[in-house]
Amino acid sequence: MPHFTKPAEGSWTEHYPELGTAPVDYTDSIDPTFFEAEREAIFKRTWLYMGRVEQLPRVGSYFTKEIPSAGPGTSLVIVKGNDGVIRAFHNVCRHRGNKLVWNDFPNEETAGSCKQFTCKYHAWRYSLEGDLTFVQQEGEFFDLDKKDFGLKAVRCETWEGFIYINLDDDAAPLVDYLGDFAKGLEGYPFDKMTEVYSYRSEINANWKLFIDAFAEFYHAPILHMKQAVKDEAEKLAGYGYEALHYEIKSPHSMISSWGGMAPPKDPNMVKPIERVLRSGLFGPWDVPDIEGLAEDQLPPAVNPTKFHSWGQDSFEFFPNMTLLIWKPGWYLTYTYWPTAVDKHIFETSLYFVPPKNARDRLAQELAAVTFKEYALQDANTLEATQTMIGTRAVTDFPLNDQEILLRHLHKTVADYVKEYQK
Repeated sequence: MPHFTKPAEGSWTEHYPELGTAPVDYTDSIDPTFFEAEREAIFKRTWLYMGRVEQLPRVGSYFTKEIPSAGPGTSLVIVKGNDGVIRAFHNVCRHRGNKLVWNDFPNEETAGSCKQFTCKYHAWRYSLEGDLTFVQQEGEFFDLDKKDFGLKAVRCETWEGFIYINLDDDAAPLVDYLGDFAKGLEGYPFDKMTEVYSYRSEINANWKLFIDAFAEFYHAPILHMKQAVKDEAEKLAGYGYEALHYEIKSPHSMISSWGGMAPPKDPNMVKPIERVLRSGLFGPWDVPDIEGLAEDQLPPAVNPTKFHSWGQDSFEFFPNMTLLIWKPGWYLTYTYWPTAVDKHIFETSLYFVPPKNARDRLAQELAAVTFKEYALQDANTLEATQTMIGTRAVTDFPLNDQEILLRHLHKTVADYVKEYQK
């Protein structure tokens, strides 16, 4: 893969002249009509991340996923069949349209294991492969052929244990869509990191604004100042911040960053609890004892500049999945599910190698709790942003060289909408 190096007097943006350097119009984050076009052009036609294969450990394991981004009420069932294949179906009974899989509250996601799916309304049954297998009082129907009324299937494919779906039957295969970044990540030990901490929150801001927040570190020394001790925070705020590398392989992009404090060169740079537990915002300091994390074992897309103090890479897989790989040996996923032009559901999961002792466990818990505080700081700022841009007093905003991935995201969304509207 080619990599760009920023010259002393150059910029990252100059490598992508199609993006331009003019202020970016943020009307795309406040216009209800544009939001509906996004649903049709993007969320009904691109690959969307659902979860990990570890969520389906055995035959009959399933989970449901609500996708309001593709239209109100859109719900899927993801299940491992008797043949071991993972499939996705619309969560709709073929008899009268009742939601097929749910527990006490039909709008809440659920998970479990079963031998077949049975509708709560009239007890129609479906196999794990989606075939209609039983109809209550079948003789009362008129020329009913059960072969014609199986569950409606949805495209479902996996990459490195990540489960994706696509509501467009004609879409290109997942591996082709994810492209060179995904190919360059193959072989990373995702499957060994099965200790999971997850958060979910409704954010009163457009979905793109939260991606914007994670696609640049220009804000970090200011907004997250209190994550460091006072002297270190003042030093960072004074010097500013620049990442190691930015790269775009449209529609996807990535940012690579230095190592921060995992572990810090000087233990006094961090808070006492972090020194005791050897953990913090950048994750546990100690490298897990598994294959695949040594510098010479990392796949080529990780730490692309091979910088000696590299700390993490953040891959933005369009439209709404962020994958962050951290040097000590853990990773994060973010997903952003728009529910309205000014609201979305933010979901994140932190993945660690299972702890071997209480110290390992506490180190992971501290990282998870610290991350939650860090994310809430971003979310709180975004809601203030949404409120102000919603006034339309100002709609065009200048972006600097380090905000190149933001410029790319908004252009990519606009391009998808334009192509659909043709």
